Amino acid sequence: MKTIGLLGGMSWESTVSYYRSINRHVNRRLGALHSAEIVLYSVDFEPIEQLQHAGDWDRTAEILCRAARKVESAGADFLVICTNTMHKVYDQITGAIDIPVLHIADATAAAIEDVGLRTVGLLGTRFTMEQEFYRGRLTGRHGLEVLVPPEADREIVHRVIYDELCRGQVRDTSRAEYVRILAELADRGAEGVILGCTEISLLVGPDDASVPVFDTTEIHATQAAERALEA
Repeated sequence: MKTIGLLGGMSWESTVSYYRSINRHVNRRLGALHSAEIVLYSVDFEPIEQLQHAGDWDRTAEILCRAARKVESAGADFLVICTNTMHKVYDQITGAIDIPVLHIADATAAAIEDVGLRTVGLLGTRFTMEQEFYRGRLTGRHGLEVLVPPEADREIVHRVIYDELCRGQVRDTSRAEYVRILAELADRGAEGVILGCTEISLLVGPDDASVPVFDTTEIHATQAAERALEA
């Protein structure tokens, strides 16, 4: 079994889901008391969140590159960045270490392609919904058409992530807003919706939408477990 490197803490609420999902997948495959071999480095999210909103991505890259090198030196065979937004600095991280990094958007696109969909909605932080590092990879590399909510709804989605979900708060009023936004994306032609923030699945899931939803946390974690179990 290969050793999985997890770069987490962004937020720790969703990193818990990664850890749980990976170990459950490995145990389903191997049985008995088997679990995954994991090296986890969990960062302090507060300074990173401040740098994100200040637009200082170079400094966030420095922090995560330093953490990624620690994961590599601890014996990880490959790295999983446990957040969608910080794939903004994916290239800097891959350049700082010698082990592979599994890109969350590539894993998600593969899951979408497996079921034959081409037009998908995207929920996530404003950075993920609006910037090209994520949407551009889905469209340019994988040929998907990506729809995002209008600006006012993007602000709602973003606020709920940072002010509630990252703090472990799950509110019915926010779930209702997300359900409405999911429905409106489907009405605009989305054949499925990407839950493109690793905290969103704490709030909504498959039963909350009329189209398939793609939980990036579960997809990414499953890919990591499968990579670890490769011969």
